[in-house]
Formats: sequence, structure tokens, C-alpha cells
Amino acid sequence: MTAAISSRLTDIRRRLHRFPEPAWREFRTTATLVEELRTIGVDELAVGSDAYDPDDRMAVPSESELAPWYSRAREAGVDEELLTRMDGGNTGVVAVLEQGAGPSIGLRVDIDGLFIEESTESGHHPQAEGFRSETGETMHSCGHDGHMTIGLGVLEAIKESDFSGTLTVFFQPAEEESGGGNPMAQSRFADGLDYLFAVHLGLDHPSGEVVAGIEKPLAMCHLTAEFIGTSAHAGKEPQQGDNAIQAMATAIQNIYGIPRHRDGMTRVNVGRADAGSASNVIAERAKIWGEVRGETTPLREYMKTEFERTLYAAAETHDCDVDFNIVSESPRADSDEELADIVYEVADGIESVDSPVRRAAFGASEDATFLMERVQEEGGLATYLIVGTDHPTSHHTPTFDIDERSLETGIDVLTDSILATADERV
Repeated sequence: MTAAISSRLTDIRRRLHRFPEPAWREFRTTATLVEELRTIGVDELAVGSDAYDPDDRMAVPSESELAPWYSRAREAGVDEELLTRMDGGNTGVVAVLEQGAGPSIGLRVDIDGLFIEESTESGHHPQAEGFRSETGETMHSCGHDGHMTIGLGVLEAIKESDFSGTLTVFFQPAEEESGGGNPMAQSRFADGLDYLFAVHLGLDHPSGEVVAGIEKPLAMCHLTAEFIGTSAHAGKEPQQGDNAIQAMATAIQNIYGIPRHRDGMTRVNVGRADAGSASNVIAERAKIWGEVRGETTPLREYMKTEFERTLYAAAETHDCDVDFNIVSESPRADSDEELADIVYEVADGIESVDSPVRRAAFGASEDATFLMERVQEEGGLATYLIVGTDHPTSHHTPTFDIDERSLETGIDVLTDSILATADERV
């Protein structure tokens, strides 16, 4: 890596960290990426609906949820022409670098933040250094600001190298909602990819450690269920009501009793519930937000079917109806050993890496698996690597932070892996 690239990393990451935006509302983030990509200079730059079919998106917020973030981006000075291209929540960008004959290689990084209010504790590094989130309600508490920085750095490093081939970098929205991986995977930019790299910082791996390929990412599904009953006066005429809260409570209790499966690990959770209007009113409506996961895609389907069955049984028990909705989902896709082995050999030769690891179980879910699956189904190879970084607290917490030295490690590992892959044509 050149000194010029290295010196810009921290500033880019901190700039992105200050303005985190949630899924499909990454208007200002996308504009910042476009600005940086134009500075680097790429051969094709596709934003929003030019990068994918909007109909392939999942977990898209309502217009009322999008509007405040769109307005904030306008107030921050985002170019109107660019905002128009992102209208309706069509955020994200794909950048293509063409440098002669050779393999077609993809790199996927994610760009969204989370609805977590960042810590104001004096010992929290972003607070102490003046780059804490300025939105108040959202935070980059999973390292996506670092992922974007790595993506930009790899593009710049590859452009300055002797790489021969095509590099496509997917700056993907809505990873936290599993909403953006599918449209990127269905897009023309995923056509004919020979190799795909995806990357994540941390995940309990310390600075200096690099995992060349993950194993067992869980297939997952986000879903909602709304119970519809009949309201009544809880004191005077309770028998006239059909209690949606009772239906919801029965469903939640029984969901956690779904039998596990002999074929592998499964998970279920109800993470949010909202119901009722007052203590003296039989609740007419109640809604839950939940998820299921499986060690394989068929196991996810098993859990999803059982979840839905449990909902309808609970609704029938309490004379209610239920509206079941799949918000988003993603499949399982494993790293290919041949490509992961190249990453391992590259990482082993990088000075800042003191502990290369060939394989590690993932244990969570990721919608980069859509892109991985697409590439693998068409005969290409894919790997999802982890660049270790010391983080003081767990991901998705108000005091999460990264070791910024890991940014350079990530860029070096990915850049050299791309060059090695192009040379070896595994």
C-alpha cells in the first residue's frame, strides 16, 4: 500500500462514522462513497436503481420512514441529481475497474448503520476524538464504516497495481436487515464473476488475526406477525372481545418450544412486541417481530414453517386472525477452500498479520451469501474472510469501536489476494 492511501484511511473511516444511516436510508453515505470513487477514478459507477432492480430489494422501509433521512441528506448538501437517483430508498453503489484481459473479481462490503445511540462516555474513542455519530439515533456499531473504507482502499490500490482483469466492488445497502444482498446478486454486475471476496472486521477475532474463510453461516429469515382480534370493554363486556395480546403471548411462548432438528443447529427469537392501547381495553391488535435461523437453508425453511404454523394455531385458539409476513431472508453459503487457501497464504506473508487462520465457524448470518451463492452456482469461487480487530465491547453495542490499524491490514490482505488470484487463476 502506498503512503498516500494509508494516510487517508483514518479520515475516511471517521467521516463515514459520523453520519451512520440505517437500511435503505444510506443517502448521505452513498453520496460520500460516490465522491470518493470519483476521486479514485473508476470505469463505471452505478448508483441505486442503476446498480440493481429495486423490485429485488427486501425489508424496504415505508415512505414516511425514508423521508426524514432523505431530507437530512438534502440539508447536508447532497447533490440533487444524485438524490433523485436514490429516490425511494435506492441507495448503494457499484464501482467497476477494468484493467485489461483477465478474471472478473468481485468484492462486497456493506454500508448501513444500526438504530443504536452511540456512547458519550469519555473513554469511548469516537467520543474522545470528536467523531462520534452526529445523528443521535444511529451508529456504526458493527464496523461497516471500516468495511467501506477497506473497499475504497482496495479499489485505489488495485488501480495503482499491475492487476489485469476486472474488479467490481459492491457497496451494499441494508445488510443489517438482510435486504440488499439479493438485489446485488441478481444484478448484471454479478454476471460472470470468477471470484468473489466478502469481508468483515472483528467478530471476536483480535487485531493481527485473519480468518481466510468462514464456515457455517446460518441461513436466516426476518419476519413479522400481526394478530387481529376484537376490542371490548375489559370490565363491562370482556366476553365480547377476542384478545390479540393473548394470541400473541401464546404464540411467543410456543415459538420457543419449536422442536429442534437432528440435521443441525437452529435458532428462533422474538425480539420486539407491540400491543394494546389501554389497561381497560381488550386489545384488538398485537404485532411481533421475530427471526429464525438454520445451519442450512432447508433448516431455515423448517423453522420458518414451524414458526408460521405456531402463529396460526395461537390465533385460532383465541379466535383471532394473523397476518404473517416475511421481511427478508438469506441462504447459507460456505467459503470455497481453494480461494480461502490463497487468502491464508497471502495473510501469512503480511507483516501486520501475526495469526492467520484457515477456517472458522461464523455462527451468525450474512446476506453476502446471496452473492456467494450466485458466483458458486455459475462455477466461480467465493470466500468470506474476517479481518481481526480489537473491539472494546461486542458488536451492536453503544461502545463498539475498531482498531483503525486493522483497516490497512484488511486492504493489504484483500489487495494481495486479488492480485494472487488473478495470477494463479485457481
